[in-house]
Amino acid sequence: MSRTSVPRRLAQAVVVLWAAFTLSFVVLYLLPGDAVLTKLGSAEGGVTASDAEVAAARAAHGLDDPLPMQYGKRLLAALRGDFGTSVSTGDDATHLVLSALPPTLAVTGLALVLAVLFGGGVAVLGTYTRQRWLGQLLLSLPPLGISLPSFWVGLVLIQVFSFQLRLVPALGSTGFASLVLPAVTLALPTGAIIGQVLAKSLRTQLAEPYVEVVLAKGASRGRVHFGHALRGAALPALTLVGVVAGNLLAGSVVTETVFARDGVGRVTAAAVTAQDIPVVQAVIVLAAFFFVAVNLAVDLLYPLLDPRLAAPAARTGKVTADA
Repeated sequence: MSRTSVPRRLAQAVVVLWAAFTLSFVVLYLLPGDAVLTKLGSAEGGVTASDAEVAAARAAHGLDDPLPMQYGKRLLAALRGDFGTSVSTGDDATHLVLSALPPTLAVTGLALVLAVLFGGGVAVLGTYTRQRWLGQLLLSLPPLGISLPSFWVGLVLIQVFSFQLRLVPALGSTGFASLVLPAVTLALPTGAIIGQVLAKSLRTQLAEPYVEVVLAKGASRGRVHFGHALRGAALPALTLVGVVAGNLLAGSVVTETVFARDGVGRVTAAAVTAQDIPVVQAVIVLAAFFFVAVNLAVDLLYPLLDPRLAAPAARTGKVTADA
């Protein structure tokens, strides 16, 4: 990515964050129900608070202002990193989400590493092996992995590796061992997607004319596969990694619920159930920030894999200088 495109990408990231905040604000206010009434115990008809107490609670959270005013106030506060206080607990929403972030990042980080290793390994070995049956077997794994529901995979892993083999704990957030099953649960569908895309890109690269030229010059099959074809095929897969990294954070909602882990996923599930708008918005903007940051990093890595991507900018600069 050229230097001139970096400010453009940063501007796009700002637009994405604004859109995530705005859409979440609109959707959350269109949902039926009321967070204040839920907190005060009157959402289901069992009134436990007076009208004055309900009005005071609304005023305390700024919910008595007109909707455009609420949006403007929340947006200005969000620019300072302040998403307000949780309607359910009264805690600072930003602090509540950030304090739940480390356990989630530990799981998603390990899941991303496992997904890249699994998907990349299956794609490379499946396209490299000379054994037709083995290649077909390996390349059939990604479609299978994509089709399996994450919650079902998690329950099967718990049954086999926790209850029967007793190798790792089934629940909890203590120690590295507790990360293994949640990370594998998240990694399987993600790695399957990466493997499917990388395998297709590798087959396309291996069918290019330059492969025959390199082989004719005396390069070994392994050097062509790993040194030339894989380098070109990695670009689409790398783009996909930037997309699925954000999906891993979203998938933590299901995974942390299945494995009873602390983290952003459980905070999000509780906030959505209680319609705790400040907390939900903080989570959504955080996920959007994570998504744009990873994709910006991926864009910066493109020229390292394929220097030709930086060549147009260099040629443009040379033409301008010559003129």
